[in-house]
Parts: sequence; C-alpha cells; structure tokens
Amino acid sequence: MPDDSLPENLADSLADIADLDLDRTRRRGYPEAIYCEGKSPEQVGLIAANMLQHRGITTLFTRASPDHASAVLAHLPDARYSTTARLLAWPPEPPEPTGRPVVVIAAGTSDLPVAREAYLTARYLGRAVELIVDVGVAGLHRILARLETLRRAGVLVVAAGMDGALPSVVAGLVEAPVIALPTSVGYGASFGGLAALLTMLNSCSPGVSVVNIDNGYGAGYLAAQIAAPA
Repeated sequence: MPDDSLPENLADSLADIADLDLDRTRRRGYPEAIYCEGKSPEQVGLIAANMLQHRGITTLFTRASPDHASAVLAHLPDARYSTTARLLAWPPEPPEPTGRPVVVIAAGTSDLPVAREAYLTARYLGRAVELIVDVGVAGLHRILARLETLRRAGVLVVAAGMDGALPSVVAGLVEAPVIALPTSVGYGASFGGLAALLTMLNSCSPGVSVVNIDNGYGAGYLAAQIAAPA
C-alpha cells in the first residue's frame, strides 16, 4: 500500500502521480490540460518536466497559483503565464487561428479572470478570439454599442456573476450560439455563483448552453469546438 505519510515531493517518477493522455490530440482533436489546483507545485513541476519531451503538444496548465507557475517555469522557462487567468501555456506562441471567430465577453471587470481563462483556452486551441470587457446589464448601451462585433462571431462566451443576466441579453441579439459562463462574483445572496448559474439555466433566450461556475477552461474549450473549421 502507498504510504501517504511521506512528503509529496519525494515522488520519484511521473507514474507515481499521473498518467498523461498524450494521445488525446489525435483521438479528440485537442490536447489534455493540466488542472493544477489540488496538486502540489512539485507534482506540477514533474508533469512539466515530462512535457518537455513532447514539444509538439500544446499544453495548458489551468488554475495555477504563483507557486505552481514557478514550478512549471523551472522546466519550461518560455511558457506564457497569465496571472489574471491563472493559466500557463506552452509552447508560448498560440497556433495560427482557423475556423470562425470567438468572442468572449466579461460582464464586469471582476469577471475578467474567468473570462481570460476562456479567452486563452480558445486561442491556444486554435481560434481567433476577441475579448470584450465591462458591458454588463447595468448599462445596456455598452453591449449594444458592440453589436457589430457580436454579430461577426461564430460563437460567444459570456461570463457574468451577480444576477447572471447578460447571456440571455446577448443571445437575444445574435444568431450564433452563446455559452453562458457563471462566475462566483457577487454579494451574499449570489451564493458563490449559484444565483448566476440558475439564471443562466433558466434563460428564456434559445441557443444558450451553460458551463459550471468559474469554468473558463470548459467554456473556452467548447467555444473552440463549436467554431472549428467544418
């Protein structure tokens, strides 16, 4: 039986902590991402060291703390780290964009970390992405002023906390599908994003799908799939 009392940094091989799915790109079209939250920096660093042998595979490290980032950068010094999105990408240059454009919308500046995670995920999965910030329903003129951009999109990701109303508004204005991304932003009765999640699930605008609270990676991934070349 494994001895869980041993310090985690004594793991002597990748097989002790992970079984990387290096075939996922061929099988599904997109690579595996490394979810860092809950992993120690030493574990994440060991995974990063292994990925050095697979330069052709785009690797995203999501929910990465500064300590996780330091561990990754020790082995992949050219990786790009977004402190806002808590995401590292390696290799640092995204692929040439193909398919239809993706538009990611953040209702408020407080929603930006989750929106940036969606933005970078879709970009590193090969789509052209535009980010629109601070266009929440408290000032509808702001989103209405961006209609031309919204209507050029092949798919839209709309990140919102508080009342979570913005995805329904956007879906009522555009032809493309909308991915609603609830965030844990808001005062006490928002229940850590649950209020926004329920609002989005109960949207009266057709064409709205909903991902889990703060799941920017999931929203960006789905947007990349929807907007992929035919």
